[in-house]
Amino acid sequence: MNNTVENALENTAEVLIGRAEQRLLHAILQSDVAVLDELLADDLIFTNHLGHVMSKQDDLGAHRSGVLKVNQLVASEQRIQWHGEVAIVSVRMALSGTFAGNPSDVDLRFTRIWSAASNGAWQVIAAHSCGVV
Repeated sequence: MNNTVENALENTAEVLIGRAEQRLLHAILQSDVAVLDELLADDLIFTNHLGHVMSKQDDLGAHRSGVLKVNQLVASEQRIQWHGEVAIVSVRMALSGTFAGNPSDVDLRFTRIWSAASNGAWQVIAAHSCGVV
């Protein structure tokens, strides 16, 4: 392929990942378990900012039960990097909400790895978050 075609394909893929990221943020804010179920791979590995490893079911359960409620997410400093068929997204998030009834206002950096599922839909296969100082 020539560089023009490769750049066009990469830009299209970046747009798709950008849209998937927006869907994910909206689903988190709405605790929309149905959309989260679509966007998170069944074998998701998520390490949260406290160092706890969570599965897809753990994450969905926190939203479903109301233990986790995100009131505001403000994304900044987003970068998308490609490695073959996998997209790595790094994004800074100012997050405000509650966890188990306790208020939480944190500045976090998330790294998410997106991969196309067998049906062609993009899903998060792994994620990690840490505090920003």
